Amino acid sequence: MYDFDKVINRKGTGCAKYDAAYTDDDQLVSMWVADMDFEVLPEIREAVIERAGHPIYGYPIITDEYLNCVVRWMKDRHDFHIEKEWIVCTGGVVPTLKLAVQAFTKPKDHILIMKPVYYPFDDAIKKNDRYVVECPLLFDGEKYSLDPDLFEKKIAENDVKMFILCNPHNPLGIVWSKEDLLKLGKICQKYGVIVVSDEIHMDFVYSGYAHIPFYKVDPSFKDFSIICTAPSKTFNLAGLWTSNILIANETLRKQFEDAKDRCGVTDPNIFGIAACMAAYTYGDRWVDELIDYLQGNVAYMKHFFAENMPEVKVIDPQGLYLVWVDFRSLGFDKDQLEDFMLHKAHVWLDEGYIFGMEGAGFERFNVACPRSILAKALNQIKEAYNKIKAAE
Repeated sequence: MYDFDKVINRKGTGCAKYDAAYTDDDQLVSMWVADMDFEVLPEIREAVIERAGHPIYGYPIITDEYLNCVVRWMKDRHDFHIEKEWIVCTGGVVPTLKLAVQAFTKPKDHILIMKPVYYPFDDAIKKNDRYVVECPLLFDGEKYSLDPDLFEKKIAENDVKMFILCNPHNPLGIVWSKEDLLKLGKICQKYGVIVVSDEIHMDFVYSGYAHIPFYKVDPSFKDFSIICTAPSKTFNLAGLWTSNILIANETLRKQFEDAKDRCGVTDPNIFGIAACMAAYTYGDRWVDELIDYLQGNVAYMKHFFAENMPEVKVIDPQGLYLVWVDFRSLGFDKDQLEDFMLHKAHVWLDEGYIFGMEGAGFERFNVACPRSILAKALNQIKEAYNKIKAAE
C-alpha cells in the first residue's frame, strides 16, 4: 500500500505550485496547477538517483529499451498496440502542441478547439499567428456533451485546418466515448482536418469508463492525426520534461520531425528518460491505488458540498484529478468569485474563465493531494461563504 495521505512540505523548493504564489498568505491552500502533492513512485526516485550517481551527464539517446517501455505501457494499460517507430520524443506536451501547429498549418490558418478547454491550446494557436475557432460544448446544468452539427458547421465555415482534441477533457473530466470520437474523426476526415489528440491524462480514468486512444477508434484515423502522451501527469514528472508523441503516418511524422529540427525542440534529458522507464516498468500498482484514492477525494468533495453548500454543483468527472465546480448560484461575477477564493477563502484555484468565457463562474480544483489538505480547503471555502451570508 502506498501512502497518499502523507503531507509533504514543498514550499521553498522552487516549485510553481507553491513558490509562484503572488501573496505571502500563510493560510493559502494551493490547488491550481495540475501538479500532484504525492510522494513519487519509489522506483522512479531510485532510478533518478542511480543515474545521478554516474559522474558524467553527457548527451543522451533514446534507446530501444526506452521505446519498448512505452510500447509495453500502452499495451498493458490501454490494450493499445503501437510500434516503437511511431514514437517521437519531445520535452513536453505543451511545447509539442506549438510544434504541431507549426508543422501542420500555416500562418493565418484556422484551428478549432472545444471550450471550455485547457488554456495553453489558445496560446499554441495565437502565438503562432493562427486563428482560434471555438466550438463550445453543450451544458445542461449537470454534464457537458458534444454538438457534432455545430462542430461540422464551424469546420466548414472557417476552412479549419487542425483540430486539437483533449481526451480526457481538461478541465471537464470527460472521457470521450468511442461513438463521440468516431463522429469527430469522421468529420475531420471529410474536411481534411489534421487532429492533434492531447491524451496526457489518459491514465486517469474512473470506474465505469475506459480511455480510447484516437487510433483505436478507426484504423484510418492514423492517416491524419497524432497522439500526445507523457508520463508527466500520471507520475508527476513535469519537472523532467519527458513526452512521447505517437505518429503512425510516415508523412506526418517526417513533417513533425522536420519542424522539431527547425525549432530546436529537444529530446527528454537523461533523468526524464530514467524516470519514464522506471514509471512504465514498475508503476502499474501505484497508478491503480492512486486512482482509488483520487476517486475517494472526488466522493469526499461531492459529499462536502452537498452537505454544506448545496447551491454548488460538482460536475462529476469521468477521469482526471481535476474537478470542475459550478459556483454560479452564489451570485458572484467572475472577478468577485476569484477575489472570494483567493482573499477570503484563501484557496488558490484555476479560475474557470481562463478556459474560455463559458467557464465564468466555475472553478477548477486539483484534488491530487492528501485528503486532509482537500478538507482544509473546502472548510475554508465554507467558512468564508458563511461569513458573507451572516453579514447580509
